[in-house]
Amino acid sequence: MLKESDSVAKYKMADSLYQVAIATGKKAKFRSSLKLMEQIVPLYRGKPQAEKLSYMYANTFYNLEDYFVAGYQFERFESTYPKSDSVEVAAYKSAKSYYELSPSSSLDQKDTEKGLEKLQAFVNKYPNSSYRIEANNLVSELREKLEKKDIDTAHQYFSIGEQIGSFKPAIDAYENFISDHPGSVFREAAFYGRASAAYNRAISSVPAVQKERLLVSKDFYAKYLKYYKAGDKKEDADALIAAIDKELEKYQQPTEN
Repeated sequence: MLKESDSVAKYKMADSLYQVAIATGKKAKFRSSLKLMEQIVPLYRGKPQAEKLSYMYANTFYNLEDYFVAGYQFERFESTYPKSDSVEVAAYKSAKSYYELSPSSSLDQKDTEKGLEKLQAFVNKYPNSSYRIEANNLVSELREKLEKKDIDTAHQYFSIGEQIGSFKPAIDAYENFISDHPGSVFREAAFYGRASAAYNRAISSVPAVQKERLLVSKDFYAKYLKYYKAGDKKEDADALIAAIDKELEKYQQPTEN
């Protein structure tokens, strides 16, 4: 059939293979259908069958887990056929394709940010969609991944600080995290990390500024305690404030007899 010149016969065969693939989930059928579709998609532009063929084409890439191409093809379908009955599912699958491209939190998060943007745009555009709950769950997952990236970066600054004795970048990173992610599951770690980094900065500083910086770390501990009196890091935080107070004892004025 690939060698035939009859585009109508190729369309029928591609459609038949695609329907079997949808019913069975067999990727070999999707691949066979795709080979035919790649030949005829350009030939059907502007024709009545083009809408259905364009959707099948995008969805075939999606089912073959070629999410980069699937996302692009679903986007094209959205823009070309905005009044199609399939435009909502195409919009969702386009967004989910970018979700699927999102890498682990240790890698560059450009695709994660794009997936988040696309999914949020879908939810805003189709607030009553049957995909809304799933889309919102994916949004939460991608946001948490970005938060994980940021908290890990702050922890890395802390580790580097231990090596080179400079904890200011870690303090700044933790403060930025607290400001940027007010509802994050990692927020307690950021509050504790900030206090710990400030303490380490203080004790590694020259004597002239140690007291001032110890008081800053004590203030950060108080802010941790305000939100996390029963937090997972409470035991570590209590040990930290004990160390801070012990250092501050050096600056107490001796009592007179």
